Amino acid sequence: MIMINKVLCFKKLCVLMLCTGSMALHAQKVYEVKDASGKVEVKVEVGKESVSYSVIQGGEPMIANSPISMTLTDGTVFGENPRVKKVHRRVIDEVINPPLYRKAQIRNECNEMTIDFKGDYSIVFRAYGDGAAYRFVSHRKKPFEVKYEEANFGLVEDLNVYAAYPRGRMNEGKKDPFYSCFQNVYTYTSLSKWTDGQFAFLPLLIEGKNGKKICITEADLLNYPGMYLANDTEKNGLKGVFAAYPEKVVPEVRGLKGVVKSRKDYIARVDGETAFPWRVMIISEKDTELLDNDMVYKLATPARFSDFSWIKPGKVAWDWWNNWSLYGVNFRAGINTETYKYYIDFASKNGIEYVILDEGWSVPGAADLMQVVPEIDLEEIIAHADKKNVGIILWAGFLAFDKDMERVCKHYSEMGVKGFKIDFMDRDDQVAVDFNHRAAAVGAKYKLLIDLHGTYKPTGLQRTYPNTINFEGVFGLEEVKWAEKGMDQVTYDVTFPFIRMIAGPVDYTQGAMMNANKENFRAVYTEPMSQGTRCRQLAEYVIFESPLNMLCDSPSNYEKEQECTSFIAGIPTVWDETLPLQAKIGEYIVTARRKGDVWYIGGLTNWEARDLEIDFSFLGAGAFKAEIFKDGINADLVAKDYQKENFQLSSDSKVKIHLAPGGGFVMKIVK
Repeated sequence: MIMINKVLCFKKLCVLMLCTGSMALHAQKVYEVKDASGKVEVKVEVGKESVSYSVIQGGEPMIANSPISMTLTDGTVFGENPRVKKVHRRVIDEVINPPLYRKAQIRNECNEMTIDFKGDYSIVFRAYGDGAAYRFVSHRKKPFEVKYEEANFGLVEDLNVYAAYPRGRMNEGKKDPFYSCFQNVYTYTSLSKWTDGQFAFLPLLIEGKNGKKICITEADLLNYPGMYLANDTEKNGLKGVFAAYPEKVVPEVRGLKGVVKSRKDYIARVDGETAFPWRVMIISEKDTELLDNDMVYKLATPARFSDFSWIKPGKVAWDWWNNWSLYGVNFRAGINTETYKYYIDFASKNGIEYVILDEGWSVPGAADLMQVVPEIDLEEIIAHADKKNVGIILWAGFLAFDKDMERVCKHYSEMGVKGFKIDFMDRDDQVAVDFNHRAAAVGAKYKLLIDLHGTYKPTGLQRTYPNTINFEGVFGLEEVKWAEKGMDQVTYDVTFPFIRMIAGPVDYTQGAMMNANKENFRAVYTEPMSQGTRCRQLAEYVIFESPLNMLCDSPSNYEKEQECTSFIAGIPTVWDETLPLQAKIGEYIVTARRKGDVWYIGGLTNWEARDLEIDFSFLGAGAFKAEIFKDGINADLVAKDYQKENFQLSSDSKVKIHLAPGGGFVMKIVK
């Protein structure tokens, strides 16, 4: 009898072990999605307690297994104790025809996997040939608040990164990292040497093995705080950081800027059903691939309207950088009608599409865009510009624009203004992100261009509202006006196109006619100069993506340099084809762009002089004429020294070009 009981107990134990093993086996399930070529693979592990993902490219791990979740203020956690309801898969293969972009067509090809979970949420994963992305989606019917999002990007080892840290502005006696203009140079560092507690704004570039790079950014950010990345000291990788929702906002800087004095204990308010931003991981095998990546645009919400005929890209004669410093004229230059009519005449003469009236045209301190200073006759300026076929764009401070947005847009659209350059947002919490979205929408309603200055990187709003034509969020040429000793704009110029420009266009504002080599450069606020050569400034109109592109210098300086001015004014600002030819991050860039039948090629180097050989096999059959502006023989001594040459070439041609330290070249090629 005792023996029988022992046998029964043993059988029960075996059954229990089998059941336990079965439960453990089913407690974690792996779902996979690969791109069409099978090169990029996303693995998603749904365990008993959490959801995690990893990304593999060409058999190599790019993102190690990383947990993700979203915690709500009611205690619900998307991704905790997950229970899968259903898995959906679909193939996306379409052609996008962007109205304003660096190419006429975009091939959008990926495989998508959506995992629906009990608890009214899903997580969507996409695998592209050049990277991966994921996003949370809420199916809740009622509003809720997001307390925290866990966004992790695990790395297989201690890798080097290019990180731009928020410089932070003073707020209540200390630097506030969430109060930032999103303008800084890149720090090249390993994860292990990244300062604890410091975080970087996006995009961020990771240097992998075998020349591969991983760029982390986000897309389709419409009503949610922007993501920063901090070093995860407990694990080998990076983790998301988000600004909390503003509680108390105080007007500062003449009432134009809203400074957050206190924040809530959550990051976002959500109206029930919501698709959250994409977390994007772009993978490159060559540095040139980073110069022509479309993933942010592809992941963005398609355009909310279909008539793009009124959206006109182009060049802008701009007043602020050159401090309204006209000379050789018979009137007092400054913020007045005579000065702006002169800018308009200059723009018209050179085929420049727009003139911006920057800060100062509206009454200072009032933060009221309906009040124009008495020195300005805006109706006369607009009428004069209209006769000259030049559009007028007005600068606006963030709070002044926001407090009366509908009325301001309606009034100035009816007056004939073509757009607004909006400044001083200096935040990317949910309220600031929502402002950018609303400004784009109201601008579109009244057929106004919107240039978002003083703001974070683009995340695809330029696709959703194509009238949102440009974005700052870049350490642009304005920085030379107040540069501290040791500031290196030249190296930054051959670094940010591989990182920041992946997100979208840049309001960098190039075009300086006063140029200086490394030894001679100094910061001068009212008569600023650029670092590097004259040809570098010309080449930046081809290298940098910018549908609304400034001529930053004084018309008086441009008129003295008519040969360069005419060439700049003729360069397109949107393109049919983009072809990076040669590039190494932090060292040099050569990019070719085509508009119609005309090719432009721009090249930049760092502070190292170099000789580059250009292969023209991409031109195809036929004979071609080339016009080139290149560094002069003495450009290392006198940075404005350049040579202009004309010559013939074919697709068999290979041409060597010498670039001075901080130099560049630009070329126009026609059949």
